[in-house]
Amino acid sequence: MPLTASDTSLTTTDDKLRSRRNVHHSNNHYDTCSICYERPGFPLVPPLNFAMIAPGVYRSGHPNKQNFSFLRKLGLKTIMYFATEDYPPEMVHFIEREGIEVFHYRMEGNKEPFIEMNPDDISHALVKLLDERSHPVLIHCLKGKHRIGCLVGCLRKIQRWSMTSIFDEYRKFAGTKVLADQEFIEIFDHQKVPYDPKYQPAWL
Repeated sequence: MPLTASDTSLTTTDDKLRSRRNVHHSNNHYDTCSICYERPGFPLVPPLNFAMIAPGVYRSGHPNKQNFSFLRKLGLKTIMYFATEDYPPEMVHFIEREGIEVFHYRMEGNKEPFIEMNPDDISHALVKLLDERSHPVLIHCLKGKHRIGCLVGCLRKIQRWSMTSIFDEYRKFAGTKVLADQEFIEIFDHQKVPYDPKYQPAWL
C-alpha cells in the first residue's frame, strides 16, 4: 500500500510490499475473493485509454475492478500513478495481492497561469521508467490524457522523436489541444534525466 512518503509529492510502497513483488497466487485464491475473482471465458477489459508505449511499458487511465484480470495478464512489477487522490480500497487490495510496487506522484496537471507539473517529479519518473528492472510497468493518471501525455512526451524527447510526432501522439489521447502541456514538454530538459544506461531498455 503506497503510504511511505519520501517527499511531499511522491509516495511508494513499503519494504514489506516490495519484498512480495514477485509473489504469485493460484487461481484458487481469486475464487475466494470478490475483488480478485476471475470468471473463465469472461472478456478481458483494458483500462480507459490503454496503450503500449514500448515493450514492457503501458499507459492508461485509472484502472477499476473490471480491469484487474486484464492487468494481471501483463505481469506488472511497477505502477506509476499521477494524481493527488489516494487509491480506492479495491485498487489497494489488488496491488497488495499482486505484489506490485507503486510510485504515487501527487501532482495536478498543468493549468494556466499558475499551476505547473514539477519537472523534478517527471525526471524521477523517467529514471524509473527507463530502468528495465521496473518492467513491466503501467503509468496512469485519472483519464490517461494530460499528465501521462506530458510524461510520455518527455520520454519521446529522450527517444529523439520530432516535436511534431510527439504532439501528434499527445493529441491522440488528450483530444483538444492543451497549450500548457505542450509548452511543458517543449521546455523540459530531457538531457538532464539521470537514468542509468546500464539498465536502460533495449528500445531506447
